[in-house]
Amino acid sequence: MTVHPSNAEPGDADLLRRYRAGDAAAFTQLYERHRLGLFRFLMGLCGDQAVAEEVFQETWMSLIRSESVQREAAVLFKTWLYQIARNRLIDHWRKQGKRLQREEVFDEQLHDQAIDEPDPERQLSLSQDQARIQAALADLPAEQREVFLLRAHGDLELHEIAELTRTPAETVKSRLRYALQKMRRLLSAAEEVAP
Repeated sequence: MTVHPSNAEPGDADLLRRYRAGDAAAFTQLYERHRLGLFRFLMGLCGDQAVAEEVFQETWMSLIRSESVQREAAVLFKTWLYQIARNRLIDHWRKQGKRLQREEVFDEQLHDQAIDEPDPERQLSLSQDQARIQAALADLPAEQREVFLLRAHGDLELHEIAELTRTPAETVKSRLRYALQKMRRLLSAAEEVAP
């Protein structure tokens, strides 16, 4: 007999089942648990805050409208959620007829808790670091950037990324390795150039 502690966090699949049974608070928990990583993933892929916000909302609406129970049991909720987001972004790009260029830098403070009265020097340093990271991400090939973002912001395992992208696990592993190598190289070069 397995005993579960009473204070254990409910799993995503359990929260989704509860939401579908009418528990709105369960959806709030799901949303709070995954919103930042999902938004960062979308921002990293498209680089346009307005598009990321639109696709982010479409992703959650698709989840709400979905009545698939079998799908919930077949894969992890997080993998399914990121697959929905990825598909919505691809749909958006198809409607536009082209892949959008990176124009805006993601302002993390808009989507995270604000720091009370931040130190200006620290803020400048963080802003410069963020700009270097965004530039390095933009230089990655699309396939490597996607795998990197799914791992970094989605916190997905390699086999989950392989399933989500419909790519062999070894290819995912290679893309992540190359992305990490290139990010290190680009960030090191940017650090040497920075004042």
